Amino acid sequence: MMLIPTYVAPSKIEGVGVFAAEDVSEGAQIWELAPSLDRLIHKDEVAGLPPPLQDFVERYSYPYPHDPDQLIVEIDNGRFMNHSEHPNTRFDDPDAGFTRRAIKAGEELTCNYAEFDPTFEILPGRLFVVAE
Repeated sequence: MMLIPTYVAPSKIEGVGVFAAEDVSEGAQIWELAPSLDRLIHKDEVAGLPPPLQDFVERYSYPYPHDPDQLIVEIDNGRFMNHSEHPNTRFDDPDAGFTRRAIKAGEELTCNYAEFDPTFEILPGRLFVVAE
């Protein structure tokens, strides 16, 4: 669950991204796992979903760090956070996300997916622009 005001807009990285709606200070907590709001779904359940929903879960979920058989699907703008090898946030705590530096209003929030998804790899043919 995002803890700061955000909005979704076109991204220079890929498709759309999530952007800070106001300035955020360095070290600020911007996200926390909220199982009452962030949907946890068992991997076995995905196969029984209609194909469009399977695609949605595949695109927007990641393994729950405390139980890799569960997937997290965020319901808010957090699901639109794009990957960067040089992110402006950090997710080394599986239950919380923080800024690495001050972030200006209108700046895209980025994270390194590998910090919370040990299976993450950039798919062949996918171009990720490094966010500055």
